[in-house]
Amino acid sequence: MTEPADGEGFPKPDSWEAAAGIRFKADWQGKNADPERETEVRLLWTPDWLYLRFQAKYRVITVFSDAEPNGRRDQLWDRDVAEVFLQSNPAELRRYKEFEVSPNGMWIDLDIAPGEKHDLKSELRRRVVVREANKTWIAEMALPMKCLVERFDAAVIWRVNFYRVEGAKEPRFYSAWQPTGTQAANFHVPEAFGRLIFAHDARPVK
Repeated sequence: MTEPADGEGFPKPDSWEAAAGIRFKADWQGKNADPERETEVRLLWTPDWLYLRFQAKYRVITVFSDAEPNGRRDQLWDRDVAEVFLQSNPAELRRYKEFEVSPNGMWIDLDIAPGEKHDLKSELRRRVVVREANKTWIAEMALPMKCLVERFDAAVIWRVNFYRVEGAKEPRFYSAWQPTGTQAANFHVPEAFGRLIFAHDARPVK
């Protein structure tokens, strides 16, 4: 990203429009596509920040009404969320970072490893807007590179997957960019992650 960020520290609309987007609307098995729940993801980066923009079509929104004062909410995935799992060192297959944001701006960040799950304390920023007229919510996240990797190198290919959850009760809609192939809904399958290549923008590829 070459343009300066806006006053809130996020990319400007022109920067987002220039970034390539990926879309997904099927469930975690790659089946039961629902165009009314399609998700588009765009990414941008600087050496200090990774930016993500989720544009999520929805049928109905279900959110928690309570959170910590800073907006963090444990078990956020029990309501509607957009999620990204990022793995900056593919040599550590079972270690990755998880970030989630809800339609009302609540969030959670986690450091995942075999037998471990810790609060990441990433100092992420987020902002969310719901457009009821066209049943879409848009979430932007700004993730400090320092919470993702000790030293950022744009030549290194990361691993990544994107997800959505919608619905108040089971069966809920669990969707994934790269299908995880599990029998029951499960996003924690790093073997299924796609690649994240840092070019002019950050480009997810299968």
